[in-house]
Amino acid sequence: MADGPPRVALFVTCLVDQFAPEVARATQRVLERVGVAAAVPADQTCCGQPLLNDGFPDQAAQLARRWMQTFEPFDAVVTPSGSCATTVREFYPQLLATDPWAGRVRAVAHRTYELSEFLVRVLRVEDVGARFPHRVAFHASCHLLRNCGAADCARALLRRVTGLQLVELAHPEACCGFGGLFCVKFPEVSEAMLRDKLHDAASTAAEALVSTDLGCLLHLAGGGSRQRIALRCLHLAEVLGGL
Repeated sequence: MADGPPRVALFVTCLVDQFAPEVARATQRVLERVGVAAAVPADQTCCGQPLLNDGFPDQAAQLARRWMQTFEPFDAVVTPSGSCATTVREFYPQLLATDPWAGRVRAVAHRTYELSEFLVRVLRVEDVGARFPHRVAFHASCHLLRNCGAADCARALLRRVTGLQLVELAHPEACCGFGGLFCVKFPEVSEAMLRDKLHDAASTAAEALVSTDLGCLLHLAGGGSRQRIALRCLHLAEVLGGL
């Protein structure tokens, strides 16, 4: 990161923008609490992951170029999503490997971070001064866990929240069954995976299930409601930033 105050941008993600804008506001509060004033570019859009996953690479590449132009002026890009961070960091360079902008894309991808890894690995901050006196289980989204390798960053932040009791799931590496379009294409398999994840979380007697990706949380909250499981599904930023 360059000398002087870093220019940091918040990449909101389309799910957060459409379904839970309070997560974006909470992310800003967390960043402000640690001294980072994040800009929110008004012309940002979806990163294109649904197009890429569903076999439309040309259209996804158009969005990737637009995304790059929007966020290229910043020293760091932070997003409350391991999934979208993975799209930018890992999939964009592959998608645009032979594109004239390939070098620029790799440079921006290299300085794009999921929220918890930005706090812990870049800023070296684990205690953000949060208080949440509840028993909490943590669900690591697949992209946070397997691509970002940052599940321990989220856990480190949760362990430093005053009053919070972190309990581990019996199968912490199991997918919840969301998987973007996976839950649409394979609803029976997705539902079975969801039941297993919710049973795992309920067996911990946790009051809240916390994760870093809104897709997982919407999936888990919907399943919990249908199964009448009393479990709040919250984004990590909401816990760290105050509800």
